[in-house]
Amino acid sequence: MAASRPAEAAFGSVQSQLLEDDGPHMTSRSHSERDCVEIVRTVLDWLDEADRPDPAAKTLDDVFSLLADQRRRLLLSVMRSYGEEVTLPDAAEEVAARETGHTVRNISAERVKEVYLSLYHDHLPRLVDAGLLEYDQERDLVAPASI
Repeated sequence: MAASRPAEAAFGSVQSQLLEDDGPHMTSRSHSERDCVEIVRTVLDWLDEADRPDPAAKTLDDVFSLLADQRRRLLLSVMRSYGEEVTLPDAAEEVAARETGHTVRNISAERVKEVYLSLYHDHLPRLVDAGLLEYDQERDLVAPASI
């Protein structure tokens, strides 16, 4: 799925509200009713500005599809916190730690491998196709996309 510029704009607006700065790491947060209302208002404002209801709705569906999975949101959060390229194994460790609430040292190798494989085969290709991340397969490096 190729991302359009409107999709990137919509994603950026919604992503900034879905992620909260928590010191050195970005973390997914539980949203109160007020937070959800604010996100919906941002999306509706974006739709009003898009001026093309059908394509905009499809673009918005694509954005929400990307954000629907917690592991993808966590990977985006990890990449946002690092702000530079990291190895996919390191990103997988951090995602696994955030999923479980444990430190990287307390995550089993099996758990990291499971996260790595799901990132490699499912989540990373979707985020790369959307233009949100870049991946160098030869060096196994993930980086935020340069937009």
